[in-house]
Amino acid sequence: MKEIGYRFRQFWSALTATPDSRTLSEINEILSPQLMALFLQLQPSEQEHSLQIYRKMHDAGWTDKDLLVAALLHDVGKIKYPLKLWQRVETVVLKRIAPEAVKTWGQSVSNGWRQPFVVAAQHPGWGAEMAEKAGASPLSVLLIKKHQDHLVSHDKSLSDSEYHFLKLLQTYDNES
Repeated sequence: MKEIGYRFRQFWSALTATPDSRTLSEINEILSPQLMALFLQLQPSEQEHSLQIYRKMHDAGWTDKDLLVAALLHDVGKIKYPLKLWQRVETVVLKRIAPEAVKTWGQSVSNGWRQPFVVAAQHPGWGAEMAEKAGASPLSVLLIKKHQDHLVSHDKSLSDSEYHFLKLLQTYDNES
């Protein structure tokens, strides 16, 4: 039941999202003009989702700029193929019903009916490339690229701080 309530709030937020100018002004101090240009290409609901993560991290005392940049831009790869709200809902529902099929469809080429699943699966890599080209730090790029990776135990390819920041980003992303 908790999951249904969470998903309903997420859906309602997607319908009504409008980031406020005060918050946009605040993040303008964190994002370079090139990174802000990427952020502003996100759909309003995706901007609001990223801003919720940023606010929660900031309010909890997290001040590392690379972490906050990753929080704001973790979904920026979705601008490559913008999806309609019903396509995003479809992806969330089918991930619950048929996760293996969604995983397989996500490895396809992005066209036709599989496009929402490809975007869901591949946007972290696309976003990391976009952020890197726009001048994001290597740590921000890494966090964006890996924000959907399943971390079972400490990934030996990551430093302790990279692993810690990635777990934080994933935790806040899953709560927002």
